[in-house]
Amino acid sequence: MHEMSITQSVVDAIVAKLGDATVTSVQLEIGRLSGVVPDSVRFCFDVLCTGTSLEGARLDIAEPPGRARCHDCGEEFALDDFIVLCPCGSANAEVLTGRELRITSVEVV
Repeated sequence: MHEMSITQSVVDAIVAKLGDATVTSVQLEIGRLSGVVPDSVRFCFDVLCTGTSLEGARLDIAEPPGRARCHDCGEEFALDDFIVLCPCGSANAEVLTGRELRITSVEVV
């Protein structure tokens, strides 16, 4: 489960940046095409925060949907899975959103 190591990296990055400051909430953005399961991150977060300055912090996760733009017809379209195929039938498309994996904000006391 790679979510454990990803979540550990999030916790480590916050602790490294904020030290012993008490964190009350963390906001993440995990795109639906990122390959990361938000529910697994939630579980790992609770476990990994124990004994750190993040213990008890609320975790909020935004899950932006996938969007792509076709280079052949120019249309922008929703992308619900990893198969990047425009409704026009072209696979010549660029993923615009949905692959995000980032800390968007952290609240401290």
